[in-house]
Amino acid sequence: MKLLDFEFLNRLSPSEFRAAEPYPWINPEGALREEGFAALYEQMPDISMFKRRFGEKRRFGQQSHDRYALEYEEQLKLPDPWTDFIAELRGNEYQDWLTNMLGVPRIHLSFHWHYIPSGCSVSPHCDALRKLGSHIFYFHTEKDWDASWGGETLILDDHGKIPRESAPAFEDFPASYTAATMGNRSLLFARRGQSWHGVKPVRCPEDRMRRVFIVVINKDSPMARLKRAIGLEPRGY
Repeated sequence: MKLLDFEFLNRLSPSEFRAAEPYPWINPEGALREEGFAALYEQMPDISMFKRRFGEKRRFGQQSHDRYALEYEEQLKLPDPWTDFIAELRGNEYQDWLTNMLGVPRIHLSFHWHYIPSGCSVSPHCDALRKLGSHIFYFHTEKDWDASWGGETLILDDHGKIPRESAPAFEDFPASYTAATMGNRSLLFARRGQSWHGVKPVRCPEDRMRRVFIVVINKDSPMARLKRAIGLEPRGY
C-alpha cells in the first residue's frame, strides 16, 4: 500500500510554493492517503523509544526546544506502516517531487519524530544552513487533540529586520501565519536567510503530547556528503 498521495502532491504548484510570503511554504491537507494517515496515526512509535531533550542550550541565546526526540536509524524496529513510509520517502518519486518543489538538483534526507508535552515550545529560530527545508507531518485528530491546546507551527515574518543570530520572542515579529495541524495535514517550507518559525507553548493535558514526524531536507553537495561521512554534521534543529 502506498501511503503518500502522489496524484495530490503533483497537483501542487512549485511556482506558487516558491512565491509564498515571507518565504516558500505550503500547508496542504491530503499529502497522505487517508488509509495511510490512519495506519501511521494508529501506530506511532512508542515514547519509550525516544530520548528526553530538555534544557539544552541553543545558539544565540534562544530558549531550549524541550521535547522527546527519536532520530531515524537503520536499526530501529518500527511498526510496519512506518517502515513502509520511510522506504517511500527514500524512493525516487518523493525525492523527485521535493527537488521539483524546491528547485534544487540534489537532496539528502534525514528523519525524526518529536513529541512535545504540555508547557513546552519551539522558540523562534531559523534552521541550520546545511538545510534546504523541512516537510513536517502532523498526527492529531479530534479523537486525541483539542485545537485550543495549540501546537501549530507559526511561519514568522520579521520583514527582514531581525538578525538570524539572535533570540527574538514571538511578539517581536510584525506578522505571522499559522499552519493547520489537525487531521491529514503537513507543512513543507524552504529554508531562506530569514526563515523564522516556531511553536508557542503547548497547553494540553498531561497524558497528551504534540506529535510530529519531520523530513529534514539537507544539502547534498560534496562537502555536505564529506561532513556526514565523518560525523561532523549535527542532527536536529
